[in-house]
Amino acid sequence: MMTLTRTFRRVIGREAEAAAPAKRAETRAPVLETPPIDIAPNDPILAYFTAGSGAVAIDDLQLDSTAVRALRAAGVKLVVPLISQGELIGLLNLGRRLSEQDYSTDDRRLLEKLAAQASPAVRVAQLIQQQFLPKSVPNLPGWQVAAFYRAAAQVGGDFYDFIELPDDKLGLVVGDVTGHGVPAALVMATTRSVLRSEAPRLVAPSKVLERVNDFLNNDIPQNMFVTCLYAVLDPATGAMRYANAGHDLPFVRRGHDVTELRATGMPLGAMPGMQYEEKEATLAPGDVLLLHSDGVAEAHDAGHQMFGFPRMRKLFGDLGSGHELIDGLLESLHDFTGPTWEQEDDITLVTLSRSAGLGGERVLTEFEEPSAPGNERRIMDRVAAATTELGLDKKRFERLKTAVSEAAMNAIVDNGGGRDIPEPETPDLEAKLEGRQKPRGWGLFLMRNMVDDVRIHTTNMHHSIELVMKLDATKGADDGHSA
Repeated sequence: MMTLTRTFRRVIGREAEAAAPAKRAETRAPVLETPPIDIAPNDPILAYFTAGSGAVAIDDLQLDSTAVRALRAAGVKLVVPLISQGELIGLLNLGRRLSEQDYSTDDRRLLEKLAAQASPAVRVAQLIQQQFLPKSVPNLPGWQVAAFYRAAAQVGGDFYDFIELPDDKLGLVVGDVTGHGVPAALVMATTRSVLRSEAPRLVAPSKVLERVNDFLNNDIPQNMFVTCLYAVLDPATGAMRYANAGHDLPFVRRGHDVTELRATGMPLGAMPGMQYEEKEATLAPGDVLLLHSDGVAEAHDAGHQMFGFPRMRKLFGDLGSGHELIDGLLESLHDFTGPTWEQEDDITLVTLSRSAGLGGERVLTEFEEPSAPGNERRIMDRVAAATTELGLDKKRFERLKTAVSEAAMNAIVDNGGGRDIPEPETPDLEAKLEGRQKPRGWGLFLMRNMVDDVRIHTTNMHHSIELVMKLDATKGADDGHSA
């Protein structure tokens, strides 16, 4: 069972500092760059913070709380909860005062006033980001689309989007706003809105970026700009036109060969009247495209060595596609930076893979279903509807449905990757009744006996199960059908 947690970082930023610039030096209290603190829903500190207790001296708390112990271990002495509409949205963590004196009543009042002004601003930025990031990825027959986003702070500057265009084309966007907090969130929302407004009318990526640049240049805050890659894909042919406003170069993989899609252009909002080079590429069957921000490549390990784009490019050439690719990149990043690493910048990864279509294979259907008990029936029915035309005899068709249902149930209760799935024992009912055998693995045993082959792929985050049912029992597995 998954445990839901709330992660809070140091959230004080420019908007909070600006609230009382003349008073800032008087507290002489360092705001700690603490690692994320996970607060479980049943942790008593959650109710304590939301009760409106104001500034809290951590050493004085008499609570059996995992979060309190983590705060103490990080050197936190005083916490000021950030509350918005009765909800805890963050923590302002402070260490020991430079003067070695305790926080005075005036210190606490000042900090509580600061938190009261910062909380609405942080909440607005969070809501902007939640609203303007896609809720799902497009369903493109013959294509696999996957995306990952993780902000480095409470509110990040990265964004990505998918835009439906005339003639069944699709706009792909990935961008990065300088800075964090409310200003970055507002610029991100504005950029996305102008892109969505102009893309269906102008279509051409270069013209769209020119329009967005001119719009932002009049209103963007000083010393801020936006890097952005915008591409237009024709899913029917794989043809893709793209323009780049100073963003990290996308990678394309053909087999194990990796190339970069290069196009020149200044970041949006930096200078008026800019023109953007427009290029064209074709994604052939089996090709994989990766759009990304610099959060992975510019991460550092404990020795301050950078992960780097060459390392990222090599991994991209060796890994799979979709979530397998994303998981592989994140696993390698975790191994490189170590368990104590605190994320330095936002991470955005968007992958687009075109089905290989080799050996007569074709994609019959692609869909997503919520991981909720009872949905295994819906999944089974959707696969059954898609495979009816394949001509499986009734017995094999029913076996395929059983295997799909069992795989879906396993996915719903699965705790994720990180370890290989062991080979199942042959079920022995008497041994189970006597307590000598547990039923774990019986589902996999059932699947292996319902279809011709079961292929399992494990990453640090996911298990993927591929069920193979041969269309002609006299042919080899490579001539079969994979569900």
